[in-house]
Amino acid sequence: MVSDPVTTGLLGLAGMFVLIALQIPVGFAMGVVGVVGTGLIIGFEPALTLLGTEPSAAMAAEGLAVIAMFLLMGNLAHIGGLSDELYRLAFVYLGHRRGGLIFATIGACAGFGAVCGSSVATAATMARIALPQMLDRGYAKSLAAGAIASGGTLGMIIPPSVVMILYAILTENSIISLFLAAIVPGLLAVVFYFVAIAITVRLKPELAPLGEQTSWAERRRVTKSSWAVLLLAFTVSGGIYSGIFTVSEAASVGASIALFLALFRKRLNKNSFLSCLGETASNTGLIFVIIIGASVFSYFATLSGLPAATVAAIEGLGLPPLLVIMCLMVFYLILGSIFDTIAAMVLTLPFVYPLVVGLGYDPVWWGVVNVVVIELGMITPPIGINVFVLHGMAKDLPLSTIFRGVKPFLLADLARLILLILFPSLSLWLPAQLGWL
Repeated sequence: MVSDPVTTGLLGLAGMFVLIALQIPVGFAMGVVGVVGTGLIIGFEPALTLLGTEPSAAMAAEGLAVIAMFLLMGNLAHIGGLSDELYRLAFVYLGHRRGGLIFATIGACAGFGAVCGSSVATAATMARIALPQMLDRGYAKSLAAGAIASGGTLGMIIPPSVVMILYAILTENSIISLFLAAIVPGLLAVVFYFVAIAITVRLKPELAPLGEQTSWAERRRVTKSSWAVLLLAFTVSGGIYSGIFTVSEAASVGASIALFLALFRKRLNKNSFLSCLGETASNTGLIFVIIIGASVFSYFATLSGLPAATVAAIEGLGLPPLLVIMCLMVFYLILGSIFDTIAAMVLTLPFVYPLVVGLGYDPVWWGVVNVVVIELGMITPPIGINVFVLHGMAKDLPLSTIFRGVKPFLLADLARLILLILFPSLSLWLPAQLGWL
């Protein structure tokens, strides 16, 4: 037993970052530090029981099944060719403008993000579909790659979002409230990206050639042929927001529809199905390990009194709440550029969440802002994860080229983040109007 739990908490926090720096997976690092720290404070016999209670609680949590089902839905949707349909649909309406394929790519990223809920999956999918087409049509490598890396982040903010579901579960907030709160910021993201593209290609027309005009007859034909992806998106989103489905039911219905569509189109065989299940299980297992580790570490952190001490210390500085939020934004930009999205959020929630709520801010608003700033970190140098995903899939594209193409989108994201911080009603108005706040 130790006499100063707060000191133990600080040492535990430092030890966790050391383990992460040594390439220990985040979930395991958090779990090990949580058990050892708890053992030092209350004894190792009760601390070791956490290794039984926390995993069983995570496995039994019905809300966590949503994550697996949405991941499965996204993987099945990709096998069923829905991502290709989305790109064609966006292209026929936007492709004739200067930089039209960039507009189409952002539109397709938003649509696919609404289907799969994952930023990395969205970036990887669009890299396969959109990048070759843009390069073949003479688009600058930097802008084409930057658009895909940045557009991929839309998968995190546009509902249904796996990261938002995780935030809701860990902070015990309503998933539907968070989804509703993310709709306006998600639409703003698309609008701001479109403005950034329009300004960029106007200033430097050589980056993006003009595309061919598509007839209205062709647009109607492509829209009709895209019925499957529209059906999936409207069923899942419409079912959630109309109250027909709970979030868990919507995830299950969405996965079932995606499965039937893949079968109906004869694009699902034994190998692709097993690969889909394997990828879903792998990603779900990774998230569960992080959740279990975060639960053990949160128990230790609360027991040490470190979150309460952190809140008291910052409140004692007498800083204006807005200045505290701005400092947190800088912290998250740095953290998001180094850590995986989910890891960055779960690592900080035990300390930051009580601080923000203690300052009087709405937890649903903070969930949206938290996701947006971590999303921004995914394309921020030196280690924006979406940039590295794209580089891994197109090794002939240097990292410097991709980061150069990301600049206009980065500026658009910063402008949107500042707007969301200064005007919380942009996030909270819709859930308040629909009675979810």
